[in-house]
This record gives sequence, structure tokens and C-alpha cells, in this order.
Amino acid sequence: MEKRGEISSPRPDAPEHDVPAEFWEEAVPFVAPEKTSVHLRLDNDVFDWFKSNGKGHLTRMNAVLRSYYEAHRKKAS
Repeated sequence: MEKRGEISSPRPDAPEHDVPAEFWEEAVPFVAPEKTSVHLRLDNDVFDWFKSNGKGHLTRMNAVLRSYYEAHRKKAS
């Protein structure tokens, strides 16, 4: 991942935070659901806006869709 530029060193001025041991005692690992590859037609301005915010635009689009899904799934329950 580092060779592809997906990982970089933190900035020299980045703040450091200690994580208390209690955090790890109750932490629950996140397992991402499987993904499906799709062909999707989007409005140009919507796609351009997401893409203009840098790498990870498809991941951010998925996060928006997941938020919408979660909000409506809870209402249906």
C-alpha cells in the first residue's frame, strides 16, 4: 500500500494521542461487508464534486450510500 501512495508518514506537527488500555478491552473489530462491482451512471457534477476532494472518492460515495441505507433501514424496523 505504501508503494501505491496509500500510506504515508504522519506530518511532523501531527498531534499524538495515547489510547488507554480500557479502549482495547471493549473494542469490537469491524469486518467490512463484501462488495459488489457495479456500473453506475451518476450526474457529472455529483461525481466531479466527490472526485475533486481527492483519493477515496468512491469510498466516500459508498459511505454516503451506507448512511442513507442505515437511516432508512432503521425507520423500516
